[in-house]
Amino acid sequence: MTSTTFHSDYIVYVDESGDHSLESINLEYPLFVLSFCIFRKDVYAQKMTPAVRLLKFSTFGHDMVVLHEIDIRKKKGAFARLGKEAREAFLSALTDIIEAAEFKLIAVVIDKRGLKARYSKPGHPYHLAMEFGLERIYRFLISVGQTDRMTYLVCEARGAKEDKELELEFRRIRDGSNFFHKRLPFDLIIADKKTNSEGMQLADLTARPIGLSVLRPEQSNRASAVLDTKFCRDSKGSKWGIGLKVFPQKAEGPLSGPRSPTPIG
Repeated sequence: MTSTTFHSDYIVYVDESGDHSLESINLEYPLFVLSFCIFRKDVYAQKMTPAVRLLKFSTFGHDMVVLHEIDIRKKKGAFARLGKEAREAFLSALTDIIEAAEFKLIAVVIDKRGLKARYSKPGHPYHLAMEFGLERIYRFLISVGQTDRMTYLVCEARGAKEDKELELEFRRIRDGSNFFHKRLPFDLIIADKKTNSEGMQLADLTARPIGLSVLRPEQSNRASAVLDTKFCRDSKGSKWGIGLKVFPQKAEGPLSGPRSPTPIG
């Protein structure tokens, strides 16, 4: 089955925010977030990719800069050389691109403190997030009639040991250990951290703002407002449990913790 006839019209780019450790939890950001950005391939190739590359050309003079949220936020690498006005203009233009981009967003936020407190043998945060994410992507594919075709998920490499564990867990979930108890039409691509993929960079830019919007929902900003319009939603317009899964869910209210800097945007 090498013909593109058997490939779906969609591709999913995946990135994370926070670490998966349950032993040492950062109280300022006690979350693990996995963000899944779902694109129609034609829209991605014809609109998203050219828009990001043109912004890179106009800002840096070339398109080899890889956009990492942490580098932008902490002014590292190419972003260290941008003055205040140039940086603000870049962030505004980048947010405009994300706002105009046609993609669907599914995110899973693991509350590591809640997970550790509630379960005597808590699951691996990354693997839990992947399971919840695959199940929700499959529901999206049902809605667009793509379940009979292969959809690829592109994840960033994290290290040989971690990548091997992820591949094994991905196959376990895909092959039937999921809500549907059936093999799901997915395959996994693990990409090098230095890969200059616009989809991977977009996923990276979305993960932390999503985590902060869950941790401190009262701390609004343009980035989180833009991303809120991208979440998959149910027939009543709710993103909760559909486009945004928080686990374990706290009935008594939003997650809380010390304040940290506002995300980019």
